[in-house]
Amino acid sequence: MSRIYELTLEAPPGDIITYDPVRLADAMRIDDPSRLAIEAMGSQALVTIYPTDPLADVRLPGPEFLEMDERGRIWIGLYHNGRRVHVQLYDPASGSAQRLLLFGTTGAGKSTLGQILLAAMKRSGIATLYGDLKEGQSAPEARGHVDWAVYSQEGVLAQLHTAWCVMRERAARYAAAGRSKFLRDRPDPLLYVVIDEANRLLERGAPYRDLATFYIKDIGRTGRSLGVGIALLAQASQLDELGGSDTMRAMLKEGEVLLLRWTSRMMQQLVADGLMPAGQKLAPIPKKAGATRLVSQFETEADNDRPGTQGTGYHLSGPYPGAKMRAFNVGSTTPTEGLDPEMLALYGDGPHAVLEKASWPAAGRAYAEKLDGADAYNAAFPQPDSDEGGGGRSHTSTPAAPGRPQSAARLTVADRVQAALEGADSDMDAHALLEAVNADGGRPVKLGSIRNALSNLR
Repeated sequence: MSRIYELTLEAPPGDIITYDPVRLADAMRIDDPSRLAIEAMGSQALVTIYPTDPLADVRLPGPEFLEMDERGRIWIGLYHNGRRVHVQLYDPASGSAQRLLLFGTTGAGKSTLGQILLAAMKRSGIATLYGDLKEGQSAPEARGHVDWAVYSQEGVLAQLHTAWCVMRERAARYAAAGRSKFLRDRPDPLLYVVIDEANRLLERGAPYRDLATFYIKDIGRTGRSLGVGIALLAQASQLDELGGSDTMRAMLKEGEVLLLRWTSRMMQQLVADGLMPAGQKLAPIPKKAGATRLVSQFETEADNDRPGTQGTGYHLSGPYPGAKMRAFNVGSTTPTEGLDPEMLALYGDGPHAVLEKASWPAAGRAYAEKLDGADAYNAAFPQPDSDEGGGGRSHTSTPAAPGRPQSAARLTVADRVQAALEGADSDMDAHALLEAVNADGGRPVKLGSIRNALSNLR
C-alpha cells in the first residue's frame, strides 16, 4: 500500500536550514526528487515524501469551479498536499479590488495560468481590459471573452489611461453618494486591467515605461477602494526591469503574488527586499520533473522523456508561501490548429461583463470603439495638431501623465522628494527616493541631492 511520510526537522536555535533537493533525494535513496515536498523556514523544516509526484496531474473538476467565491477568491490549482490554491481578486471585508503579480521564466506556464485567471474573471462578472504584448499569442482564446483586448504597447497605454479615468469618475460619483468602499456589483462591476508580457512595457528602454509606471502605481494605490484592480504577468530576471523596484515593491508587499520558475537574481532580490517571510526558503522548480538515470550506450532504446513542470510554483502571498503548488492543467494535451476548444470551454458561452454606462463618457472613444495601436493611443492622448478624438498621426513621444499638478521638470528636488514620499505605500530610504525621483520624468539627480533635500525638509 502506498504511504505518505512526513518528517519534521529542527536545527539548533540560530542555525538556518539549507538544502539541495537533488542531494537530499539521493541521500534518502529516492530516485525522483519531485516526490519530495520541502518547506523550510529558519531552523525548522517539513519534508513530505510521496509515493509518486503529487503535482504530476492537477485537473480542474469543471469550468464552473472558476467562479469567484463569497470571499472574493478564485480557485487556480492545488498545493502538494491537496489543499486548494486560492487567489483573491476582491476583499469584501475592506471593499477592495486587489493587485496581482505573476512571475515566470519562459516555458514556466505563465500564459496558461493567465488564461485561468481571465476565464475566472469572465465567469465572475469582472469587466476585464486585457493587453497581450506577445501580439495576441499568449491567450488567443481570450478575444471576445473580455471587455476590451489589445495587442500593442500603445493599446495598453490607452487601456491604462481609460482605467485611470474611470477610477477618477468613480471617485467623484462615490464621494457624492457618501461611499468610502467598493461594493461588488452594486452598482458597478469589478474592473481589472490585465497586462501579459508586462516586462515588454516596463523594461529599461521601453518607449512608454515612465507613463505606464505612473498609471500602474496610481491605479494600484488608489483604485482598490473604487473596484479597479490590476494584474501584471511578466518575465523578469530582476524587479528593476519592471518599471523600477519601488513600484513593484509596493505591489509585492500588498498584492497577490504568484512565482513560477524564477532566476536566482530574482530570488535574491525578493529575499533582500523582505518580500518573502524571514528565513523562508523555496525549493527550486526544475524544468523537468521525474526521475533521471544513467543511460548506457549499449541500450537499444533510451526512454528518458520526463514531464515538464509548467504551472508549478509558489503562492507567496497565500497562507502557505513555502508550499509547492501547481496551477490546473487546462487545455488540449497537444497543439491544435486554430483556437483550442478545451481552452474556449473555460470561458463558456455566456456574455462577458462590460464597464458600467455611467463611466462610458470618462472611458472615451478608445474604449467605446475598442481601438488598438496608434488609433487607441491617439484617441486616449489627442495632440493639439490632431482632430478631436484622435485618428491622426502616430505619436512616439511619451506625453506627460495627466493628473500631475505640475511637470517634474519645473519642480525643485525638494518638491519631487516630497511628491515621492506622499505617493509611497511604505517607508523609503534615500536610495529608494533616488530611484523614485529619477523615474518621475524630470531632470536626473544624484544621491547627494536627495540627502540634501531630505535635510532641508526635516
